Amino acid sequence: MESLARRVLERPPSCGPVRVVAVDGPAGSGKTTFAGALAAALGCQVVHSDDFPVHWDDGPETWFAALDEQVLRPLGQGRPGAFRRYDWVRAAYTGRIVVPVAPTLIIEGVGTARASAAHLLAFTVWVEADEDLRLRRVLARDGAHLEPSWRTWFAKEEAWFAADGTRARADEIVTT
Repeated sequence: MESLARRVLERPPSCGPVRVVAVDGPAGSGKTTFAGALAAALGCQVVHSDDFPVHWDDGPETWFAALDEQVLRPLGQGRPGAFRRYDWVRAAYTGRIVVPVAPTLIIEGVGTARASAAHLLAFTVWVEADEDLRLRRVLARDGAHLEPSWRTWFAKEEAWFAADGTRARADEIVTT
């Protein structure tokens, strides 16, 4: 991880004074774990796509506007960003999370390395795993009762990634 952190730090800021790193890939691939390890190596904050509400049927394209408006635009102007984290269990927003202007920020989740945001990203990591493994991971985490919803989501994200060409733009590809 230290070697990857050095590569990230060699990149210039990409969003105002902030170097934004996107950790993207399909659900259950290990993005959150990977982003946490990279954040520890970089000494930076992680903002997760799961901090924003997304309906199962909407797909990955819908949540990013909130991240852009509340976090990336302010950082691009040299100001702190902030957002209210969504609590999926309670289906309600929780406290306000401040995202300070810092040398590096990691954004993690399905759709973070989207083509429309490439100009804001200093470095992108694509994390992938076998689909059966990914499904086992998300069901172990969230419960078997959500299998139909997860299968719908997997199809939505597969279509999203194919149309967006996300993996092909990655600076680093990690298989878990």
